[in-house]
Amino acid sequence: MFDSRHIKTFHAVVTAGSYSAAARVLGYTQPAITQQMKALERAVGTPLFTRVGRRMRLTEAGEALSRHAETILDSLTAAQQQMSSLTRLRAGRVRVCAFPSASATLIPEALARLAADHPGIRVELLEGEPPDSIRRLVRGECDITLAFTYPGLHEQVPEELVEIPLMEDQLTVLMPVGHPLARRRAVQLADLSEERWIAGCLRCRTNFLHECAEVGFAPDIAFTTDDNLVVQSLVAEGLGIAMMPGLVLSFMRHDRITGRALDPASRRQVSAYVLRDHLRIPATALVLDELKAVAARRVGC
Repeated sequence: MFDSRHIKTFHAVVTAGSYSAAARVLGYTQPAITQQMKALERAVGTPLFTRVGRRMRLTEAGEALSRHAETILDSLTAAQQQMSSLTRLRAGRVRVCAFPSASATLIPEALARLAADHPGIRVELLEGEPPDSIRRLVRGECDITLAFTYPGLHEQVPEELVEIPLMEDQLTVLMPVGHPLARRRAVQLADLSEERWIAGCLRCRTNFLHECAEVGFAPDIAFTTDDNLVVQSLVAEGLGIAMMPGLVLSFMRHDRITGRALDPASRRQVSAYVLRDHLRIPATALVLDELKAVAARRVGC
C-alpha cells in the first residue's frame, strides 16, 4: 500500500513543517515533494494535510500515519542493516545435518576455520544418517546435508538438490590388535568369511552385505549399531570385527583395536547436498567452501 520513499518524505514534511522545508532537508525540489505527497494520498485514499492560511495541518488520517511513520522507517533501517550483515557475512545462520563420523571429523575443523574469520555466522549442527538426512534437507529442516553413497548402490538425488562431492572415504576393517590378519597391511574380504561381524547403519549395512555377496559369502552379523564408539568397544572385547569408514580411524579410542584397508580397495563417496537456490546465500556458500577445504586435505582417507 505504501511506498517507503513516500513515507520518508511524509515524515520529513511533518518534522520540517512544510513542503519547502522538507525539500531543503532531503535535497529535492518542492514540486517533487508535492508529487510524492499527492501519490501517498492517492495510496491511502484520503487527504493527509489541510491548509489553514499559510500553515499546513495534519488531517486525522495524517495524524494516524504520522504516529506510525517513525516506526516504519526505523523498521526499514533495521531490515536494511540486517540484510547488509547477511550479505557481507557479518551475520547468518546455517543448519548442517551430518552423519556421525563427519560430525566428529570434518565438521569441527570446518567450524573452527569459520569461527576464526566470520564469528557472526552461527552454525547449528543436526545429526542424521542418509537417506533420512537427505529427506530432512528437502523438507527444509536444514540448509546443508553431508551424506555418503556407495558405488554399488544406485541412488537417485532429488532434482531440486545439488550434490557437491567432498572426498572419497576408504573403508577399513576394524579388528582386535591380536587378530591373525592384523599383521597384514591390507586384508581381503573373502578371507574374513568365517568371522562374526558388527554392522552399522542401514546404508552401510546394505553396502556391506552387497560386497560380501560379491565375493561369495553371507556374513554372520552378531551385532548392529549406529554408534561408532559402541562398535569400537565390541571389537576391543573380541566380540566381532567391523567394516568401517576411514574417517572413524581418526577418533579411535581403544588401543586394543586396529584398522586394515581392504584389498581391493573399497570406498564411499562423501558429498554435501544443498537446495539449488541456497547456493546463492552467502553464509551457506561460505560453509560449503570451508567443508570443501577441510575435506580436500583428507582425500584418500
